[in-house]
Amino acid sequence: MKSIRLAAFAAAAALSFSMPMAAHAQADPFIGGEYVEVTGVKLDDGHYLDYATFLSGFYKAQEEYAVSQGWETSWEVLSNVHPRKGEPDLYLIRRYKNMVDGVEGDRRAKMMSDHVKMTDAQMQAASGDRAKFRHIESSMLLQVMTLRK
Repeated sequence: MKSIRLAAFAAAAALSFSMPMAAHAQADPFIGGEYVEVTGVKLDDGHYLDYATFLSGFYKAQEEYAVSQGWETSWEVLSNVHPRKGEPDLYLIRRYKNMVDGVEGDRRAKMMSDHVKMTDAQMQAASGDRAKFRHIESSMLLQVMTLRK
């Protein structure tokens, strides 16, 4: 008898916690949409053209491949026209419909390295070379919030 009362109490408690959550979800005027990754990049003086050349070549090819595979919905580079002290010079923007798990991420990384014909070690070395004049200042993962109709 005691175990039946305990089970009934546990079920009632679980139900009482789930009801407010369901009501909240229905009352939320927003629906979560695609994810937007924003990377802030600071460049050393005199190296804009070096980084712009990388972005318009290797980076563009990599991002366009990701879009063609459906991994990203779009990408763009934004310039901070009037940066204040401490703000990045550029923002690299990439949009995704959803986030992937580790196995899928590994599969995509392999496909990308095959596509660019570089090993992980070669890509790491190239990134290290760019780090001499390009500095990642910030990274954010945002989610688009769309109003319900």
